Amino acid sequence: MRYYIDANSTNLDYLQARLQATDLIPSQQPLLTDMVKKMDSLQKAGINSLDDLRTSLKNKKTLASLADNSGVDSDYLVLLRRVVESFFPKPQALKVFDWLDKRTIDTLKRLGANNTRQLFEAVSSRNHAYAKNTDLNKKVLSELISLSDLSRVQWVSPTFARVLVAAGFTSAAAIAKANPEVLHDAIMRANKDARFYKGKVGLRDIKRLVTAAAYVP
Repeated sequence: MRYYIDANSTNLDYLQARLQATDLIPSQQPLLTDMVKKMDSLQKAGINSLDDLRTSLKNKKTLASLADNSGVDSDYLVLLRRVVESFFPKPQALKVFDWLDKRTIDTLKRLGANNTRQLFEAVSSRNHAYAKNTDLNKKVLSELISLSDLSRVQWVSPTFARVLVAAGFTSAAAIAKANPEVLHDAIMRANKDARFYKGKVGLRDIKRLVTAAAYVP
């Protein structure tokens, strides 16, 4: 199973549909302005996939070139880049989950799994043997696998992944299927009991989370 969506086979129709279906935060709302026209202009400039788009928005030089070739304003492209890159959360080093057994994390590192992407893709393979390794704490391994899965969801930090596990939601698929109000209440209870973070996460943000999880492979 892929850690991310396949950027090579994902076209701009997907991007347009995802932006339209998402409750964008206020700073991202300008992306919806004349979006159909702008996506069409990007396609005419040779952008046919998310991979093409990410490559063309990689730095100031390539972004400026795409703006010139497509006629799409550079400020729009900068904002588009931020949103598209958020679809591909940076893998977290397993060591950031420092409340878990360090010995297990060190063992996984020696076995080639140093971050959430490496662990997730390894356990998604039919050939992985982590579960049979006697040097690994199976309970810790199971939690790390859950944390790695949840880390694929847009906006989920290591701390928030921990809260989700404590709330009983241990996979991206479980988040995608969740009733937002039920998920919100479970998160509130888990955080009240353990005080993982200060403040509160609103129901609207939880609805955004559920939407984002639905796009995870």
